[in-house]
Amino acid sequence: MNHFHRINPWLLTATWMILVSNAAMAELEIKRVFGPETPGGKYKHPASIEELANGDLYIAYYGGEGEYQGDTAVYGSRLAKGSSAWTQPKRIADTPDRADGNGVIWQEPGGATWLFYVVRYGETWSDSVIKYKYSLDNANTWTDSEMLSFEKGMMVRSQPIQLTNGDFLLPIYHETGNDKESVGPESSSLFARFNKKTKEWSFTNKVHSRIGNIQPSVVQLDENHLIAYCRRGGGYGPMLDGFIVKTESNDGGRTWSPGVDTEFPNPNAAVDLIRLKNGHLVLIYNNNNQGERNPLTMRVSTDNGKTWPKARDIFNNPADEAAYPFIIQTTDGRIQGVFTSQRRSVVNHFVLDESDLDSSKQKSSN
Repeated sequence: MNHFHRINPWLLTATWMILVSNAAMAELEIKRVFGPETPGGKYKHPASIEELANGDLYIAYYGGEGEYQGDTAVYGSRLAKGSSAWTQPKRIADTPDRADGNGVIWQEPGGATWLFYVVRYGETWSDSVIKYKYSLDNANTWTDSEMLSFEKGMMVRSQPIQLTNGDFLLPIYHETGNDKESVGPESSSLFARFNKKTKEWSFTNKVHSRIGNIQPSVVQLDENHLIAYCRRGGGYGPMLDGFIVKTESNDGGRTWSPGVDTEFPNPNAAVDLIRLKNGHLVLIYNNNNQGERNPLTMRVSTDNGKTWPKARDIFNNPADEAAYPFIIQTTDGRIQGVFTSQRRSVVNHFVLDESDLDSSKQKSSN
C-alpha cells in the first residue's frame, strides 16, 4: 500500500518551511506538525485533516515502528480554534495485536464526526478490512468500532462527501495481490453509500482499469454527474505510461464507468480532489511518473474538470518526498492540507488560497 523508493533523508530543522515568497503571492508556509520524536513510534503516514463544527482542526494519521512492523494504531490531534499548538496525539483506534492504518477523519454537515480506518488481518494490505466509529462531541470521545465490510482487501484512504440527496458516499478500494512492491492489476476502486434514513451501507460496482487503480477521491458536479480520480496500480518504479485514473458516474454515484488514464502523471501515489464552494475543482498529486513522490502539485479547474490551466508546485525538494496529500476547504474559504515526508516520519500542514494556485504569478524561488 505504501512504499518508499530512492528518497534520501532530509532533516528539517526549522519549524516552518517557506517555499515561495514574492509580492504577487502570499507566502506558502508548510508547518512540520509531528516528527519521529513524537511519541507513538517514528512511523507516521497517511494523514487526514478536518475542520470540526466548533472551529477546531483535527488531524488523524496512523503510527508505529513501521508500515509492516508491530501493532500500528490510528492517532488523533487537535488544533483548538484560536490556538497555535496541536495537542499531543493520542490513540483513537487500536485493534489489539493488529495493524490499524489509513485513518480518515470527516464531520458530516451538522452531524457526527466519523473516523474510517483499516485493520490488517494478514501479511499484506490485501488482508485488510474497513472499520469505522463516530463521535457526537467533536472528536473528544468515540463509539465502539463497527465493521463496514468483511471482504478482505477492502481499504479506505479518502474523505466521504454528502450527496445532494443526503446520502454519504465514501470512496474505498479493493487491493489484490500479496506483492508488497506492486499493486495488483485487478485492484479496483468502488464506493460505499450510507443511507441516513435506513442507517444501511451499500456498495457500488468495482472500477477496473488498464493496470488497476486504488484510492479514489470523488466530487459531485450536479445531481447525477460525479467524477473520481484514482491512484494507478502497478509497480513503484519509473513508468512512462503511468497516469492518474478517472472514473465517472451519471446516475448520482450508483454505478461507475471503467477507469481511463488522464493526462496527469502518477508514480503509484495517492491523490486528492475536492470541490470548492464556488464550484471550482482542486486536484493535488505528485506530478511525476519516474517513481518519485515529488513534486507535490496543485491544479484548479473552473469547468468541472475539462481543463486544469492553473497549477502550482507547493513542494519540490528532490532530497525528500511529499506523500499522501489530503486537502479540505475550511469555513473561511481557505484550502488546508496535510502530507507526510522524510521517509514517512513527519506530518506537515499547509494553508493557502485558491488565488495562490496560479503559476503565472509565481517568481522563481531560491
